[in-house]
Amino acid sequence: MQGNLPPEAQEKLEELQDLQETAQQVATQKQQAETQLAEAESALDALEDIDEDTGMYRQVGELLVESDYDEAYDDLEEKVDNLEVRVESLDKQEERVQEQFEELQQELQQMLGGAGGGGAGGPSPDVGPGGD
Repeated sequence: MQGNLPPEAQEKLEELQDLQETAQQVATQKQQAETQLAEAESALDALEDIDEDTGMYRQVGELLVESDYDEAYDDLEEKVDNLEVRVESLDKQEERVQEQFEELQQELQQMLGGAGGGGAGGPSPDVGPGGD
C-alpha cells in the first residue's frame, strides 16, 4: 500500500504513525498518574480519619520506617499536589499531540487529493459517520 504513495506522503504517513505511538505513550503515562493520584488521595482521606497520636509507618524501599502523623500527611499532600500537576501536564500534552495528529492527517489527505476529507470540523477523529 505504501509503495504507491509519493515520497512526501510516505513521510507524512510515518510522522502520523510516530504521533500515534506518542499519543499511546502519553495516554499510558496519564492513566498511571491518574491511578497514583487516586491512591494518594485515598490514603490522604484515610489519614484524615486517623488519630494524630496513632503510630504509623511508611515504606521506604524494602523497609518500613516509623513516621509521625504530620510528616505522613505533608508527604501525601505534596504527592497529591505533584500528581495533579503531572496529570494536568499530560492532559495538555495529549491535546497537543491530538492537534498535531489532526493537522498532519489533513495535510496527508490534501496531498492525496482530498481522499476521505471532511474530518476537519470535529474534535475527535474517532467519531464515526453516525456522530453523537
